[in-house]
Amino acid sequence: MNMLKTAVLMTGLTLILVYGGAYLGGRSGMTMALIFAFGMNAFTYWFSDKIVLKMYKAKETTEAESPELFSMVRRLAQRAQLPMPKVYIINQPQPNAFATGRNPDHAAVAVTTGIMRILNFEELEGVIGHELAHVKHRDILIGTVAATIAGAISYLAHMAQWAMIFGGRDDDEGGNPIVGIVMMIVAPIAAMLVQMAISRSREYVADEGGAKIAGNPLYLASALKKLDAASKQIPMQAEPATAHMFIVSPLSGKGFANLFSTHPPMEERVARLEAMRRGY
Repeated sequence: MNMLKTAVLMTGLTLILVYGGAYLGGRSGMTMALIFAFGMNAFTYWFSDKIVLKMYKAKETTEAESPELFSMVRRLAQRAQLPMPKVYIINQPQPNAFATGRNPDHAAVAVTTGIMRILNFEELEGVIGHELAHVKHRDILIGTVAATIAGAISYLAHMAQWAMIFGGRDDDEGGNPIVGIVMMIVAPIAAMLVQMAISRSREYVADEGGAKIAGNPLYLASALKKLDAASKQIPMQAEPATAHMFIVSPLSGKGFANLFSTHPPMEERVARLEAMRRGY
């Protein structure tokens, strides 16, 4: 169901680009914005692992340095039928983790020192399973495609804004200036909301896949409860652009801010995992 939801959301994002882009920038403007967005995000996609790992000062660890963690990742990767990813440790007190890499052959799993401190062995297995599920489902690629389309819509809105300042659209192109202003405001917001919804949908899929890899959904459910509570108490210096990569959001947000959250409500994630227990 979540795979279908992702497909529907991606289709919706594409339609916003096609119809909103056609109005804001015409065919040529839409093509230019898409090429520009694709170029930027292709670079990010290709070098995403190096960029984000360096950003959080992650240090690659070896089996000799972290035998239990390394052994756990290897065993779960084999169970998921994935190549062994690189393993990194981030010296951060907030318990958290993320996976990165453009494909399963170039993947990395990073955990904070905080997460290894508060989770037991089974709970950490649930977290590693979740991150390996992201790798298996190629969520970095899905996120990059979504970011490319959303970025193109944003660029189109900026192009339309400058075009309006310096003379607006030609009369033969038609178009109501009031509608144009509304489109400049609504289209980027709508694209961002859909992009966030795609990210939340992928978290549900990774939760389900991670539970299967770990062998018990309650491992991850228990871990998420601890991580959610701890992340609210222990701050972390995190870039909003990379917040979606973490298993729980390193940023705090309540009420209206949840609409723009890259993560689903924790209560819903835990409830879904606990419901899965009946099948085990």
